[in-house]
Amino acid sequence: MPAQLIEIRRYPVKSMGGEAIEQIEVDARGLVGDRAYAVVDDEGRFAAGKDSRRFRRRDEVFHYAAATTPDGPVHVTRGGASWPAGSRELDAELSTRFGDPVRVLPEQGVTHFDAGSVSLVGTATLAWCERELGIDADRRRLRVNLVVNTAEPFEEETWVGRDVEIGTAGGVGLTVVERVERCRTIDLAQDGLTTTTRWLRALGESRELCLAVYADVRRPGRVAVGDPVRPS
Repeated sequence: MPAQLIEIRRYPVKSMGGEAIEQIEVDARGLVGDRAYAVVDDEGRFAAGKDSRRFRRRDEVFHYAAATTPDGPVHVTRGGASWPAGSRELDAELSTRFGDPVRVLPEQGVTHFDAGSVSLVGTATLAWCERELGIDADRRRLRVNLVVNTAEPFEEETWVGRDVEIGTAGGVGLTVVERVERCRTIDLAQDGLTTTTRWLRALGESRELCLAVYADVRRPGRVAVGDPVRPS
């Protein structure tokens, strides 16, 4: 029996909480609308859970969630408040919380993705992490796009360098390109989770900090929860 797609997650604003969806178009860039926006400071660095030349650590960003409304626009929420992505009101809210000026901007030239266009993890991998590492292995901590029902732990890692078909006629073709190296973000309270973990340390001791895989889009199409997932 082939593996099966059991969850699709999209993150309209990079580093904020995301949304579970039943079906979605996938184009050459990735899931349509995924990481369409990012929180950007005056130096051009993205709000994230780590510091680098490209990112600035701003853990406050994880207290917000973003979702696409039925009529199309992206809205950001925190508690009972809501703001349209790209609005002055949202920029003012975030700037106050962060303590310096930031804006929520659409992708323009510089990709919002860290590496591959689509990220994927298997359920057997998550179950292994929970069982063997003794941590909360909630898939939301990984911020992956696709959760696949798999039979063996780290089965998805055997797909690196291979093509993967999702769905039947009109489905999507991916090429799995590499394992995902994790950072401290995996341990943070985020995306509806209120607790922290020590998952990163456990991965460093057992898995070279790697978990899940990145894939590039070989053939655009449409995917839905329940679709078969077939590596070739």
